[in-house]
Amino acid sequence: MGLKLENLKTVSVIGAGIMGHGIAQVFAMNKYSVNLVDVSHEILNRAIEKIKWSLDKLIERGRISRVDADSTLSRISTYVNVREAVNNADFIIEAIPERLDLKIQTFKDVDEHAPFHAVIASNTSGLPITPMAEATNRPDKVVGMHWFNPPQVMRLIEIVKCKYTSNETAEVAFKLAQKLGKEPILVNKDIRGFIANRVYRTIRYEAFAMIQRGEAKPVEIDSAFRYKLNLPMGPFELVDFTGAIDIEIGENTYFNEMRNKYPEWEPHEEYVKIREYALKLSMEYHGKGWLGVKTGKGFYDYPKPGQWVKVEIPKDAGEKIDPIQVLAPAVNLSAWLVRNNVSTAKEIDTSLKLGYNFPKGLLEIADEYGLDNIVNILRDKRKTVKEDYGIFYEPDQLLLEFISRGKLGKKTGEGFYTW
Repeated sequence: MGLKLENLKTVSVIGAGIMGHGIAQVFAMNKYSVNLVDVSHEILNRAIEKIKWSLDKLIERGRISRVDADSTLSRISTYVNVREAVNNADFIIEAIPERLDLKIQTFKDVDEHAPFHAVIASNTSGLPITPMAEATNRPDKVVGMHWFNPPQVMRLIEIVKCKYTSNETAEVAFKLAQKLGKEPILVNKDIRGFIANRVYRTIRYEAFAMIQRGEAKPVEIDSAFRYKLNLPMGPFELVDFTGAIDIEIGENTYFNEMRNKYPEWEPHEEYVKIREYALKLSMEYHGKGWLGVKTGKGFYDYPKPGQWVKVEIPKDAGEKIDPIQVLAPAVNLSAWLVRNNVSTAKEIDTSLKLGYNFPKGLLEIADEYGLDNIVNILRDKRKTVKEDYGIFYEPDQLLLEFISRGKLGKKTGEGFYTW
């Protein structure tokens, strides 16, 4: 018999780092008993201090009382032994470093010592869930539960089904996220980057491609995103801020091996080609040590390594840039995701609003702009780009089907949405 949400009392969080301690805090604040485990008491003590700091901030803002904070802390127990941390757990989530070998070993250890009814979740931001499930004797009870940083603040959680995950397990994880006050979206397939990161990466890849083709400068695209789309940061600012170049280069070391082992993790060949083209710019910057805020220089300059300041970007710098030129390929990718039942239009838009602070959903923007106009942009790009990655601009079948049926978006009352 599977786990019922009402019977879920004890949660184990494996890994007490940046994400793990925040996840533990959220569960404890929602009245769950939490077993927090890491490799040393020193790491665990630091994690508890960070949780105390976070709770103090909530008290200062009048969000919780001192009694609430003390009660939250009383529900968190710390362990340096996985066996002890999971032997009474109903739900387990790992938040350890993004190395598949470490995660597979952790899932083996957890599976060996956790009660058989327990669900085991991974907080990975993009590694395949499938091999983690295969490391256990309960693959149907393994699910992705991708939180966004910081977990105490960000409302989005992606619930990811791999080919083994039962509907019952996905439903428990989904409803649990809702009970925690989050807004979950369901990712029906174990695909690289899931939804929010996968779609936003397409925006970044196209922005990189436009720079490499000499069509724009970083400050021009960022200005258009800030002042025309009303986003807090443009794609190049965000790359610098998050260290995305370093992350992408790190992922590249295992990308092909992972694709060969788990082809369903990255089945979209056209998307791979645009990634490879964009990667050239990432490699150039990586080679120069221009990794963004962490090194003091990226697409912009910062006062010193590790010190972020908001970049000065003139409003008029983006005058000649139509941001839809950068967004259209991401609309195309989103159509592919919808057509292949990876996610829905609403969930894609929710992921970008909550994960990347879009004031309006990407596919809402597409409907308002006109899907026929989106297709024309894609076709123009396809004509212009002679290299093999140009195939990524071929309009997706779903977009062409919409247009053939007169579903052009808001102007006809129907597109990705009914208006």
